[in-house]
Amino acid sequence: MPDKKDKIKVGLAQISPILLNKAATLYKVIATISEASEQKCDLVGFGEAFVPGYPFWSERTGGAEFESDTQKDFYGKYLKEGVSIEDGDLIPLCTLAKEKQISVYLGIMERAQDRGGHSLYASLVYINKSGEVCSVHRKLQPTYDERLNWAPGDGHGLRVHSLEAFTVGGLNCWENWMPLPRAALYGMGEDFHFACWPGGMHNTPDITRFIAKEARSFVMSVSGLMREIDIPKDVPHRELIKGLNNNGYFANGGSCLAGPDGKWIIEPILEAEGLVTAEIDHSFVRRERQNFDPAGHYSRPDVTRLIVNRKRQTTVETID
Repeated sequence: MPDKKDKIKVGLAQISPILLNKAATLYKVIATISEASEQKCDLVGFGEAFVPGYPFWSERTGGAEFESDTQKDFYGKYLKEGVSIEDGDLIPLCTLAKEKQISVYLGIMERAQDRGGHSLYASLVYINKSGEVCSVHRKLQPTYDERLNWAPGDGHGLRVHSLEAFTVGGLNCWENWMPLPRAALYGMGEDFHFACWPGGMHNTPDITRFIAKEARSFVMSVSGLMREIDIPKDVPHRELIKGLNNNGYFANGGSCLAGPDGKWIIEPILEAEGLVTAEIDHSFVRRERQNFDPAGHYSRPDVTRLIVNRKRQTTVETID
């Protein structure tokens, strides 16, 4: 068997969705995967809830108002544009990943058919170089006003994947602050951590470097962007959500990459759309694990251990 290569190239796709337009946003994803392939990337990552976008309207339109026609209009459109993996929405991406021999981490709003198809889950999908959907991690706990639009997930997608010499895993947004899901991935051998975010410089600088130092792993945080121009005219109540902040951005980026010593390889990128790439070397991980390995020689499973339930949760189990 040939040796797995130590050096891989990764791409951080800090781009904006076409809000609440699944087809148009997937087109941008496909174009960016092709661009990453042209730049010889082994992996390209996108932001949280990227297809078809993050629900920025909730905090701007009284999202918690009960029986609100406005909120029902937003949710109905959001649900219609949700991604159904079972119906083949990701097949073009999988086909392209196989053709280009590139792995993909993509944040989607999953319209999960195994939960009836009428709730949305903030899911992080990993597609390997063979074009296979290897994991779909539904965000365990939506944050704050996200809970008005997203259902809580489960542990089924807490998995890691082999990518050359690396073992890659990922979490959604504020899940990265949750010690036990991080520990679960460490225990599975993760040495490259992918963190996806809807966008915002306030999110990524501290946690990216912290996880890198805690895990002695590479950590790649990828954020989306969101501007008024990214809101199509057919979005319900568009005028209500045009109040902008952050110098004209709903989400202003913050994508970055840290090495296993916690130092920047790519510093946080602000208010810029595009694909940024870097080469990383697994030998760096091996060197840093010499003095600290969180799931190996610096662990005490006789004292503390973690139990992970990876069963996909469902309300119905049928026996035929």
